[in-house]
Amino acid sequence: MTSMDAIGTLAAMTAVAKRTALVLGASGGIGGAVARALRDAGWTVRALKRGLAGESEQRDGLLWLRGDALEAMDVQRAAQGCEVIVHAVNPPGYRRWNELVLPMLDNTLAAARARGATVVLPGTVYNYGPDAFPHPGEDAPQRPLTRKGAIRVEMERRLQQGAERGEFRAIVLRAGDFFGPGAANSWFSQGLVTPGRAVTRIQQPGRDGAGHQWAYLPDVAAAMSALIERREQVPAFARFHFAGHWDADGRQMAEAIQRVVRRRSGVTPKVSRFPWWAVALARPVVPLFRELAEMRYLWREPLRMDGARLARELGREGGEPHTPLEIAVERTLESLGCLPTDKSERRRTTSPSFS
Repeated sequence: MTSMDAIGTLAAMTAVAKRTALVLGASGGIGGAVARALRDAGWTVRALKRGLAGESEQRDGLLWLRGDALEAMDVQRAAQGCEVIVHAVNPPGYRRWNELVLPMLDNTLAAARARGATVVLPGTVYNYGPDAFPHPGEDAPQRPLTRKGAIRVEMERRLQQGAERGEFRAIVLRAGDFFGPGAANSWFSQGLVTPGRAVTRIQQPGRDGAGHQWAYLPDVAAAMSALIERREQVPAFARFHFAGHWDADGRQMAEAIQRVVRRRSGVTPKVSRFPWWAVALARPVVPLFRELAEMRYLWREPLRMDGARLARELGREGGEPHTPLEIAVERTLESLGCLPTDKSERRRTTSPSFS
């Protein structure tokens, strides 16, 4: 079956079911988590993937279509019959953000405009500069200090502009630093611990006493899925903050990792300072380090987004999906290959819950 045959068949089904979503970036952390959450909620989920052997492939309950988010026609074809487009795609390895991010978004917006689809964007805290600290609201002024933050502001501006013109609906869910299964490009996996290695040392990027906000991927995905179900009830351009896990003194995440590793291996990892000096030395030649250095201000000052608006939208106070920190940390370390495996050991299986 070709991709066009597959899309045509699904478009006919969508006319009745009206529950088809396109997820751009489904190979990545948040995109993959949202794709799985929608799949588990009964949606037909499509995903684009470059280098696919055939035109399409059914795998993990998703329909993978060969295509590229940078190619407008690929996105248009994949979005045929879709009610929702989740824009969770980013340039790999933090490369060429200035060149690639906005063209990819424009392709998504053009497809949404043609079909009247709802665009869902996983947002970040990069939009905010220190003038909005420590508790920015969803509608706080956005005056970022960084190039990446300025691009994020422009992304949301284009979403808002299109939504206000009635071209499509748009939902933005901003969250803190991601961690969890699939979050390969994250501070947790690239800063605190080393994937594939036993945890003997934890690197602490933050300043003592500076709080930091974390977001467990399956919880964020569950919240996005719930907002997508309510897309007709929220404003045409809706922004929400995800509270996630607040590390009030900057030490709670490291201490949770210590507890999990000690329980699973009998060893208590030491906590040391993240080597910012090495980042400063390598930033001229390593793109990732340039991005890390640019975001250092987020580890020096506390920034906490309140999730009250999201909780109200989801129906009741405390309604945000929330996995307890230690369980979330254990699952993350397992997915990174940082814990000993023991088939006789009972693994926690608690799903993200509303509490």
